[in-house]
Parts: sequence; structure tokens; C-alpha cells
Amino acid sequence: MRVIFFGTPDFAVESLDAIMQSCHEVAAVVTVPDRQAGRGQKVIYSAVKEYALEHQLPLLQPEKLRDPDFLSALGAYHADMFVVVAFRMLPEAVWNMPPHGTFNLHASLLPRYRGAAPINWAIINGEQETGVTTFLLNHNIDEGAILMQEKTPIAADETAESLHDRLAAMGRKLVVRTLDSMAAGTITPTPQQGTSCPAPKIFKEDCRIDFGRTSVEVDRFVRGLAPYPAATMTLVNPKGESVPFKVYAVHPLAEPHGTPCGTLICDGKKVLKIATADGFVHILELQMAGKKKNNIEDFLRGNSLIGWKSA
Repeated sequence: MRVIFFGTPDFAVESLDAIMQSCHEVAAVVTVPDRQAGRGQKVIYSAVKEYALEHQLPLLQPEKLRDPDFLSALGAYHADMFVVVAFRMLPEAVWNMPPHGTFNLHASLLPRYRGAAPINWAIINGEQETGVTTFLLNHNIDEGAILMQEKTPIAADETAESLHDRLAAMGRKLVVRTLDSMAAGTITPTPQQGTSCPAPKIFKEDCRIDFGRTSVEVDRFVRGLAPYPAATMTLVNPKGESVPFKVYAVHPLAEPHGTPCGTLICDGKKVLKIATADGFVHILELQMAGKKKNNIEDFLRGNSLIGWKSA
């Protein structure tokens, strides 16, 4: 199959690399425009662009996906199929262009988690398993007919990072298997069936820990956001100043207590725990604003939290 690949982050690079190593041909790569970041406004390339440049692949970076020049450029490659992994929503003028259609790799067992952050939400919501799905694009986000799926259990200590890496590795194999089957004409698209949970993009304001939840729920929330964008909490020092923290790991402990949720308990040496609805979470790894990330013992060795409170 002659394909055009659409993608942006590291997760997509895995699949692009797999196609490059297969019998299929990558005619061109489409990724997002470059962006500027940091104090010096340094130009940042997407991970997919970095890969495309390294392998000298034709590259398209449209600002608008309905731009006539972009559509003309796509058509000129005469691709059999488009493959999409972690990219923007495509208009019909794009996904309906190739003769074999366009399929997307999604990091969940559709229709279970539709949206931009299925990996995070599967952990946060305490799912026991997840997986990867290839499906045909249509007018509705993540609702097209399923081509292939592969399942995997979610470990008790799974983080968004570890699950991301495992699903990326699974996804690269599934993308090639899907292309092989599409080329051979041995695959039958199946309409999605079952219940769906939203998996919307996670913004900064969504990352604040709610210590009114159970200790297990707080643990899942932290793991589901680790290491990025990271769960957050705000502590107040004895001067009354609010200091933001990122929290990367906790240990949940359900035990009866009469302590108000959010109460901070610190021995000043090794232990920092915060009361939840049914017990405590022991903070294991955190980062104070403007400081580096530390395990709790190293942090307390250089910073006193005696007399601090949670906001």
C-alpha cells in the first residue's frame, strides 16, 4: 500500500517507523506547523517532523486542512490510503480522498474511550484493561467502523507514561497488520458497539488533586497524569503564602481517621501524608514550583514543611 501518514507526537513516530520498515510505502508525511516556545521563542518541530527529516520523507505542514493547495498536494501523491495517529480532526475532503479510505490508530478499545486523552482517563477511572484500535474515519470523532483491536491489562501501578509506551509498541504492530489486511482485502470493518466514556483533553485546571476523594482514587488520578501534565496541589506555608506543587507518585492507605480531608501531616524527615475521604495518601515524589523533582526523603532533607497546610 502507498500511504500518506498524518501524526504529531512520539506516540505517532512508533507507527510511522513501523510502516517504514514494512513492505508498504510512505509517500509523504503530514504534521502540524512548527511552533515557538520558551523565552527565546525557539522553533520547535513535532516528533513526527523530526523523524520525517531524518529519513528524508516528503513533508507537508498545512495551517488549514481545507486549503486548496494542500488538498492538491495530497492528491498529487496518489496514495492508496491515509494513516492517522495522534493528529487533528480531518475534514471529509481529506479522509475521503484515497481509494481505500483513511484509518486512525486510537489508544483505547473503542468505543470505550473517545477523545484526546484515552490513556489518562482509563487509569484515572480505574479500568482493568485497555488497548489499541484501528478504525475508519467518518464524520464523527472516533466513531468509525473498527478494523482491528488488541487488548492489554492495566497494571496496578501503571502510570500514563508506562501505558503510553506499551500502547505505542502495540499500536505500531497493529497499524502494519491493518495495512497488510487492507491490501489483501481480508478485513471487514465492524460498526462500533457498546458504551462509551468521554476522554477529553486535559487542561491545567483539570490537574488539581481532590483530597475529598478516596485514597485509591487520588492514587489513580496521580498515576493517570504522571509524568505529564502531572497532578497538582497547593500548600500554604506558615507565612500564608500559597506554593504550587506537582505530585508524581503517592501511596494510598485506607484507614479510619477523624481528620478533615486535605489535612497535611509531616514528620519533617521521611513522611508527608495528606488525609483523604477514607484514609491517607503518602506523597512519594513531588516538585515544588521552581525546584527540581524529588523523592519525599530528599525533598524533606532540604525543605521543611512543618506548619504548612493544604489550600
